[in-house]
Amino acid sequence: MKATELRAKSKDELFSELLELRKEQFNLRMQQATGQLARADQYRNVRRDIARIKTVLRALEIETQKKEAAS
Repeated sequence: MKATELRAKSKDELFSELLELRKEQFNLRMQQATGQLARADQYRNVRRDIARIKTVLRALEIETQKKEAAS
């Protein structure tokens, strides 16, 4: 998932994507704890995708605050 793809999505879509990724992260963490996780890089990739989404959401929040302050 690329940041440019994320910036094109709405805030609601980003929140739903974040929720899905957090569920996936939980499942992968449980698999890792029980030794069933075949590819350890999956967990890392999900963690990074979550960080990307949170970064885009924060950028949207800052942009909104700047617009309100200018008004």
